[in-house]
Amino acid sequence: MSPSKTTNNQGGNKVTDLPQVKLPAVITVKQLAIELDIEPVRVIKQLMRHGIMANVNQIIDYDTAAEITSEFGYTAKHKITSRVASPHEIQKKKNLSTRPPVVTAMGHVDHGKTTLLDAIRKTHVTAHEAGEITQHIGAYQATINGRKITFLDTPGHEAFTAMRAHGANVTDIVVLVIAADDGIMPQTIEAINHAKAAGVPIVVAINKIDKPNANVDMVKKGLNSLGLTIEEWGGDIICVPLSAKEEQGISDLLENLFLVADILELKANPKQPATGVVIEAQLSKNKGPLATLLVQNGTLEKGNVVVAGNTWGKIKAMFNDHGDQIKKAGPSTPVEVLGMNGIPTAGNTFSIVSSEHIARDMMESRATSTTAPMSLTSLSSQISKEQVKEITVILKTDVQGSIEPIKTSIEKSSTEKTRVNIIHAASGNITESDVLLASASGGIIIGFNARPTPGAQQMADKEGVSIHHYDIIYKLVEDIEKTLKGILEPTYIEVIIGQAEVRAVYTSGKKNKVAGIYVKEGKMLRDAQARVLHQGKVIYQSKVSSLKRFKEDVKEVSTGFECGIGIEGLNDFQVGDIIEIYKQEKAT
Repeated sequence: MSPSKTTNNQGGNKVTDLPQVKLPAVITVKQLAIELDIEPVRVIKQLMRHGIMANVNQIIDYDTAAEITSEFGYTAKHKITSRVASPHEIQKKKNLSTRPPVVTAMGHVDHGKTTLLDAIRKTHVTAHEAGEITQHIGAYQATINGRKITFLDTPGHEAFTAMRAHGANVTDIVVLVIAADDGIMPQTIEAINHAKAAGVPIVVAINKIDKPNANVDMVKKGLNSLGLTIEEWGGDIICVPLSAKEEQGISDLLENLFLVADILELKANPKQPATGVVIEAQLSKNKGPLATLLVQNGTLEKGNVVVAGNTWGKIKAMFNDHGDQIKKAGPSTPVEVLGMNGIPTAGNTFSIVSSEHIARDMMESRATSTTAPMSLTSLSSQISKEQVKEITVILKTDVQGSIEPIKTSIEKSSTEKTRVNIIHAASGNITESDVLLASASGGIIIGFNARPTPGAQQMADKEGVSIHHYDIIYKLVEDIEKTLKGILEPTYIEVIIGQAEVRAVYTSGKKNKVAGIYVKEGKMLRDAQARVLHQGKVIYQSKVSSLKRFKEDVKEVSTGFECGIGIEGLNDFQVGDIIEIYKQEKAT
């Protein structure tokens, strides 16, 4: 990247040239983000504004990259390529070496993810003290027959996808853990869909084969019904039966993980400055901000100046997964670092800069940008301009029986030019996991009689994810069809203003009842549209007829306060009901 400079034009006025970025004919989203020194998620969101749904590994052409580059304050120039590699490129290739694979375990709760990781750790990780195994950070390395392998001990697919949503692909292989006595469960399906959306190879570990009621064939059949056909049935999915509790089959699993890693040909250059991703971060009372970093390329050294998201720092100390101080960390190595000026966000990418002055300048230039949700209306507009070829959808319904007919109807709506890709479909409320998957995949969420949880709605607003609600199937399908044809008229979307919980019910006058509520999020507004939810189901819709605090009429009540509320026409409040205040806004 060349520095900016000032020149004189013919009229004598000074013109400041924008800093230049040299780009090849095609470039991945991730590489463009590196060239612009910004987080990949910002590039993804900018592409979304142009109607291009891309992930970090997607390739875009020069014209598109140049346009995005200009919007971040740079000017693009063609990078001239030659058939003869430069000495620098030759040297860079010479320095490439095989790196350890990074593995994440996923699966349904209680299917044995933690037990499996503990078994691997106990067998193959040297204890810091004799007889004691302590996991110091949320990742660790094991050594098997002289080869290293890195495991991320994340809470599950939510954390995995949260990192993708922030622009970081940290995992090379997913181990899908399924209990042989329980089979395929809802979170199993979620984990599969999250792994598929990330394009990460899956190795299945059928756990608990020691149980009397274990049924390995049942699991294999369940996998096959979900499109994961195991090798012995003619597919390409490696499947390893094991017992984490009895430590049986662990070696077989590890051998297969290395086999997949060899096929992937994972390489990195340890002789360049480190880049990688933040796995987790916390504030220590004694040490201040501590960040767990996974080095993906290059070598991280004590004294390096690190920039991660909106934080930076000079590394004062580094600790490995046993808590020992180390001075260097190469590719695929997890380390905990001390010296950051704040707590970075899990999923932030990090890089090394040459000085603290540059780090401060970068922090000043990194303005937080917000993105309007990519609604069906805006997608329709982009499709009409032939700028979008695929719509990614997460479908949630109130009951399991609604999934297949809706899914089939939506998929039939695909045209020759534009298709619908449903990457996850399930029954139940719209959750934070759904929002993260939509954010990471550049998709939208469609809810059929399904509501978002308060946390999910808040996250959707933050991540710029569009949630569309329907209670009539034909209307849902009709909107999808019009979107794909590029003829959907502007519609109105709901914006949740506030949510409150009913804590008590009082009689007001002869017949009327009011609810004593606690405002959990946003605010309550008098005369606003309102709905009442009982056990997650909408039971009544009307408007706020009264709003009082200490017997005084008020116009609004904010988060954290209690008040009395009346809903026009409703006299059947129950303690525990949720009251939602919302408005309709024109979709952009």
